[in-house]
Amino acid sequence: MYYDVAIVGAGPGGIFSAYELINSQPNLKIAVIEAGNPLNKRKCPIDGKKIKSCIGCKPCSIMNGFGGAGAFSDGKYNITNQFGGTLYEYIGKQEALELMRYVDEINLKYGADGTKLYSTANTEIKKQCLRHGLMLLDASVRHLGTDINYIVLENLYNDLKNKIDFRFLTCARHIKKTEKGYCVLLDGGEEIEAKYCIISVGRSGSKWMEAVCAELDVPTKSNRVDIGVRVELPYEIFSHLTDELYESKIVYRTEKYEDLVRTFCMNPKGAVVTENTNGIVTVNGHSYEDPAKQTGNTNFALLVAKHFSEPFKDSNGYGESIARLSNMLGGGVMVQRFGDLINGKRSTPERINEAFVTPTLNATPGDLSLVIPKRILDGIIEMIYALDKIAPGTANTDTLLYGVEVKFYNMEVSIDENLQTRHEGLYVIGDCSGITHSLSHASASGIHVARHIMSKD
Repeated sequence: MYYDVAIVGAGPGGIFSAYELINSQPNLKIAVIEAGNPLNKRKCPIDGKKIKSCIGCKPCSIMNGFGGAGAFSDGKYNITNQFGGTLYEYIGKQEALELMRYVDEINLKYGADGTKLYSTANTEIKKQCLRHGLMLLDASVRHLGTDINYIVLENLYNDLKNKIDFRFLTCARHIKKTEKGYCVLLDGGEEIEAKYCIISVGRSGSKWMEAVCAELDVPTKSNRVDIGVRVELPYEIFSHLTDELYESKIVYRTEKYEDLVRTFCMNPKGAVVTENTNGIVTVNGHSYEDPAKQTGNTNFALLVAKHFSEPFKDSNGYGESIARLSNMLGGGVMVQRFGDLINGKRSTPERINEAFVTPTLNATPGDLSLVIPKRILDGIIEMIYALDKIAPGTANTDTLLYGVEVKFYNMEVSIDENLQTRHEGLYVIGDCSGITHSLSHASASGIHVARHIMSKD
């Protein structure tokens, strides 16, 4: 089968590439190859009753399928160059921001109208942070919520499904360069040929992406890994921040090691959830616009970035080993009260049940100090005490810490200002490129590549 464009992966990057291409040139023949299910068939079996923890479904419906790993996220689109990736280093700061605003317009068109756009600029909260050694990063944040995010994706798919050839539950095994462009070899021996090939397989496709780069002699370099915990506490403690800003990206430099610790993925009235990446169970968080689905808690991650170069280069492998240790000791995700951690005690089911904070995830009570390296854990503890100065109650005994949270970043693929590899017509976008780490940046990268392809024909 011959196509004008073959897109491997139906995450944000792949979706927005397909959207821009087909709406600008309706006669294009486009194939989207996705290892997971269509959106309406993505169902995680964990119900909290009969099935309480990950059972290792293949493919994982949380990480794979139309919408990618972001489909069941809390749907935060951050319009900023201060975090979420380094796309601006390739395409320019102004271009990156304009593309993110364009993505926002598309989301509004497909069901996000009525959602709120928050801003952290010029706020009193930023002054409070600076007074206590904390830095609040500037951003405009469109929060869709997990429920509205799903509706937007559903509407996008319904608009695209009759214009584009979607291949679900189909794994791309190899990509070969041909005289006409590229050949994508699928499971079962089928081949798809296309003039252009866009790879957008996300974080879950990191190992496959590494193999493709090796086969096609595309240079790469190691990236960082973020390791930490997810904090859960009563909504009221952070309400003065979340009511005004929703997403607070706060950075702290520790006194002991001068490491940077940052907040990530803040979910007011949200729920803590599990995430399965290549068989490793880690923790994440969701939030909803629908009041009926909201909880009395707020959760957010505290993360410390680690980057390895010589002689050890496998940053993701380091993160995986810590996550596997947590899985081994806790049978999945582990939870501990902050007071127990400080006092050197393992949390027990009795202590968790007696706490003033009701957990939103059924996790195994345990001792995070047996899992997380001391330097990282010391930084997290320092950060909690620093946050307690701007949000009193953060360092309460009953504040819950879930571990581990690990954010794996793909190795950085060598690409040019058009996000094109050394092979003309082969593009790498989204989180699998190693340069985007967010919904907005990944989506913007897809638009950028689509426009470059159209400029060539």
